[in-house]
Amino acid sequence: QVQLVESGGGLVQPGGSLRLSCAASGFTLDYYAIGWFRQAPGKEREGVSCISSKDGSTYYADSVKGRFTISRDNAKNTVYLQMNSLKPADTAVYYCATDWGPQCGSSWYIPKGYWGQGTQVTVSS
Repeated sequence: QVQLVESGGGLVQPGGSLRLSCAASGFTLDYYAIGWFRQAPGKEREGVSCISSKDGSTYYADSVKGRFTISRDNAKNTVYLQMNSLKPADTAVYYCATDWGPQCGSSWYIPKGYWGQGTQVTVSS
């Protein structure tokens, strides 16, 4: 069964850090570009970051550049999102997804493809 499972969310104070994981099962993740998206209450889902499979190129939304880092461990069939200097505005449900292509592409930030169930990130004091 093909699955993407996110984990690592939680409650953190402003300025804190979290590392999200996106674990794949039923398929080999290293063949595909994987994106992270988030959706805050009352807002549309938005692209956060993406990592390509072939060259490992990475992409970030302007709002998270310099604070978030995406990486992949193909041996563990997992993609990570390291989130530092978290802000209340980062509060959202975070999802990983793939559109089954090898590269992120110029439209990587548009929500599409196959999704995990999401993990809640809450940044609050």
